[in-house]
Amino acid sequence: MISYVLPEFLVMRDENRCIQCQVCVRQCANDVHYLDEKDGKVKADDAKCVNCQRCVTFCPTHALTIIPNPQEFKANANWTKKAITEVQKQAESGAVILTSMGNPQEYPIYWDKIVLNASQVTNPSIDPLREPMELKTYLGRKPDKLEFDEKGRLITKLTPQLVLNVPIMFSAMSFGSISLNACESLARAATELGIYYNTGEGGLHSSLYRYGKNTIAQVASGRFGVHANYLNAGAALEIKIGQGAKPGIGGHLPGEKVGAEVSATRMIPEGSDAISPAPHHDIYSIEDLRQLIYALKEATNYTKPVSVKIAAVHNVAAIASGIARAGADIIAIDGFRGGTGAAPLRIRDNVGIPIEMAIAAVDTRLKEEGIRHQVSVVAAGSIRNSADIIKAIALGADAVYIATSALIAIGCHMCQKCNTGKCNWGIATQDPQLVKRLNPNIGARRLVNLVTAWEHEIKEMLGGMGINSIESLRGNREMLRGVGLTQKELDILGIKAAGE
Repeated sequence: MISYVLPEFLVMRDENRCIQCQVCVRQCANDVHYLDEKDGKVKADDAKCVNCQRCVTFCPTHALTIIPNPQEFKANANWTKKAITEVQKQAESGAVILTSMGNPQEYPIYWDKIVLNASQVTNPSIDPLREPMELKTYLGRKPDKLEFDEKGRLITKLTPQLVLNVPIMFSAMSFGSISLNACESLARAATELGIYYNTGEGGLHSSLYRYGKNTIAQVASGRFGVHANYLNAGAALEIKIGQGAKPGIGGHLPGEKVGAEVSATRMIPEGSDAISPAPHHDIYSIEDLRQLIYALKEATNYTKPVSVKIAAVHNVAAIASGIARAGADIIAIDGFRGGTGAAPLRIRDNVGIPIEMAIAAVDTRLKEEGIRHQVSVVAAGSIRNSADIIKAIALGADAVYIATSALIAIGCHMCQKCNTGKCNWGIATQDPQLVKRLNPNIGARRLVNLVTAWEHEIKEMLGGMGINSIESLRGNREMLRGVGLTQKELDILGIKAAGE
């Protein structure tokens, strides 16, 4: 059958530079490049190109360029090229369109419409190079009050806390959705940085148990890889209710990515799709959630904080209030731009709300109910840089999760084809020949460099605001101003307009 879907990209090869070395042939997992036996020249099948830039990067003579296909559809503001192409794909396949990574639609990015305050005369700034600056963050339930004995010793029993050197953690990405080398890069970096990484809903590979002190073990609706040793291996547990890229539906790991090691770790048949149910079949109310929270605490002898991860949706503040009252120590909220290894395109691009709005609404609600101290709040969903982190904390988060930015740091080129399992950079793949392209030593070093750079920038921004502790910034929305926002948006965010 003739396909009506035109190639998305064109591979341009400079014949004057190409030396027919076939590096591009060997590097491309999508079989874009091939040697034409008839004329002995390397050619390309444009229809297979995903613009991962692997061939461009490794071409020794810089003979390759990938460009968007300039072939235009007739101009139509409603029936865009994207809309027409998606209809054509579904007409050919009869299938749901799967995609990966985060929502690319042109919705407002509120981080970019918020600016920070700075000290001038009456409240002088602080020089972080010469004065102490505290970024250490404690995640977990805090007591209503502290009590001391007659000798000044603390007698209040504190609940387990996660201690972070910087208010950043690596978000949930499962073994299966990403390679073992990618998982190890995250685990090693978290250990060196004194922070945590999240296993995602795929269990914990046997080689990663040694990083347990810096691991958050996730429990999702499919219970993949969940057993007693797994629950006791990490520093904290996380119940995944929802995910920003696909609120209201379960997880999906295509069978092509379920090899022998993923099968053993997840405890599922090799080659089978791992599809998590949309709901936990033992959770249909806040009371049910409370039972699971305390079952996990009981299973780990009350030594680990329990987090609950939810997607950012329109009634997120009320949901968060219920979760706090159900006994969770941490609430992770994932905004609609959060990444994913595989999701239906329609869900990813049309469901959920911005993380900026969600964090502000949750922080406000918990403060109004007098229970903000009972739970820590973690913001997730496309945290791109240190300024986003500062703004998230000022809006009310205790810390942030990063995932897409972490993958970009170790080589991801955002071709958004994670669901195919053919990641040319060795990240979102289980193909042994592709996996080895990512060296975990190099991956970990790049992640450490990224977080270290952000740490320096966070200190500089705090110093510029005259603040010497990240704790003093949390929920301090006086340090924020909105630019180009409506009054309703300003009200939800709880900030003033620039100039006020």
